[in-house]
Amino acid sequence: CHVTVIDKNNHTLFAPLLYQVATAALNEDDIATPIRRVLREQKNASVIMDEVTGIDVSRKIVVAKEHEIPFDYLVIAVGVGANYFGHPEWQTLAKPLKSLSDALEIREQLLNSFEQAQTEADPEKRRALLTCVIAGGGPTGVEMAGAIAELWRETLARGLSNVGAHEVRIILVEGSK
Repeated sequence: CHVTVIDKNNHTLFAPLLYQVATAALNEDDIATPIRRVLREQKNASVIMDEVTGIDVSRKIVVAKEHEIPFDYLVIAVGVGANYFGHPEWQTLAKPLKSLSDALEIREQLLNSFEQAQTEADPEKRRALLTCVIAGGGPTGVEMAGAIAELWRETLARGLSNVGAHEVRIILVEGSK
């Protein structure tokens, strides 16, 4: 049989370590591997980088933005998305941590906030810059909180002499009872 992998990303991702990329403990290539590299020994496999938009079951075709791919058998592995627990308005406030680009965006925002706090004179703005709120007290949220504390203690505290450890606040919010 021939196997065709269709993915909008050109890599496979070890998602449980995204928090380490977000906190600069790992580089993105430590947790992401090109799909073509994973499948390079498979002579019966090919990869199409595209985003699936639908499936025409009657014609047995996967419809993607740039391609229509016929199939005999279809395996759907849709991945994951952020859960805002019935509050879509939170999407503008909370960054998800589900992809490499999410992790890199969080890393940039986190590091920039600490850098800006180094020279911020306004106490309220400084407090906001040094406050990290993590929504979700599951494994990823707890790991993220610990990794931010470690980033501060092991790396940033030495270089940011105008920021005291007592000023950095990490708030972990869990909605379950």
